[in-house]
Amino acid sequence: MKVFFSLLFFINILFAGDATIEVVKKADSLPSIAVEDASINYDETFRMQFFKSLVADLNVISLFNVDRHRRVTHYNNTDVLVENKDMNYVLRYSMSEDDDRALNVVMKLLQSGEEVFSKSYKVSQQNIYMFVSHAMAYDVNEFMGEPSVEWMKRKVIFSRIIGPQKSEIVIADYTLAYQHIIINGGFNVFPKWANRAQNAFYYTALDASVPTLKHVDIRKSQITDIVSSDGMMVCSDVSDDGKTLLLTMAKSGQPDIYTYNTETKKYKRETTYGGIDVNGQFMDRNTIVFVSSRLGYPNIFSKKLNTNEVEQRVYYGRSNSACSAHGEYIVYKARESSNAFSPNTFNLHLISTKTDFIRRLTAVGVNEFPRFSKDGDAIIFIKNYKSQSSIGIIRLNHNKNYLFPLKYGKLQSMDW
Repeated sequence: MKVFFSLLFFINILFAGDATIEVVKKADSLPSIAVEDASINYDETFRMQFFKSLVADLNVISLFNVDRHRRVTHYNNTDVLVENKDMNYVLRYSMSEDDDRALNVVMKLLQSGEEVFSKSYKVSQQNIYMFVSHAMAYDVNEFMGEPSVEWMKRKVIFSRIIGPQKSEIVIADYTLAYQHIIINGGFNVFPKWANRAQNAFYYTALDASVPTLKHVDIRKSQITDIVSSDGMMVCSDVSDDGKTLLLTMAKSGQPDIYTYNTETKKYKRETTYGGIDVNGQFMDRNTIVFVSSRLGYPNIFSKKLNTNEVEQRVYYGRSNSACSAHGEYIVYKARESSNAFSPNTFNLHLISTKTDFIRRLTAVGVNEFPRFSKDGDAIIFIKNYKSQSSIGIIRLNHNKNYLFPLKYGKLQSMDW
């Protein structure tokens, strides 16, 4: 093994802040923005890569009608280009390379020809340019006074199946433009970030005789065995402070949810149903949601830790699996079709534990492994459709979905 390292006004009043109600923003009502490239270094291929990344990010923040035409100008020009004179905003940037081959980017946002915001960025290597692009879109979003899109700057970690019993664990940006293989060799699945800093993660190694949970400290290039279990071993969630893991283990023959204390190195069985309990996710510090077969089919339940209180959370669908929670909201995967002779459709649905609304988030394909962003603004998920594996982003308050396809292999699971 190698480690490489809106809705009508009255509805808004009645249901303010309910993400299960679809928010519809007409594109015509959004302000327009154009992007002007004033770079003085780098070849045309790289310039176009950066431009496309920035345009994609500006689209994802969902605040503008973004002009997709790349136009070149000088950074200190006092006027915007004539083609952009009717735009509400113009974002102008310049890339340059310093003596250490670091990528330097300066940008300014122009409104009605006047500079209203500016900032500079620097990264040590040209090949991580997409993180500059994400930061620029994040800062524009902040300047516009919109809810944070901090998730744009976070890294995604995923397991990619590349052959029979062979996989890679990869660290990437959310668009998959940047990819770094960090675990290569063997069959390693279910990676999960160990902390908010994203400098360590867990994964399940399936090469040994017993499935084993391992911890990787990226800074120290160090791998440590945590716990093993016959049949099944998955770290499905980590508490905000990083001290408690939710594990699925089959210590008693059937999979159950366990908590594991990273300081005492001890685990505790949280579910004792004789069937299948898997995929525990924190709703809050003392409550988890999980998938269980206790109705005779997979469905979503919640449980308060340190009690035997279990509550059914989903009443729509007969085969509901793979869930994630953020506050009062739960997103889950549900089978929408049952056909023995053709691929089935699995869609994602969003519910609130305080209302009866159900919002379907996807339409076609197999959509799975949903994960809320830390702020609840977005959901990331895996879509498999027509032999293409992609990472999807759902902007809940903008009613928009975005897909970023994987170039090779098939996504097995991921986290951000």
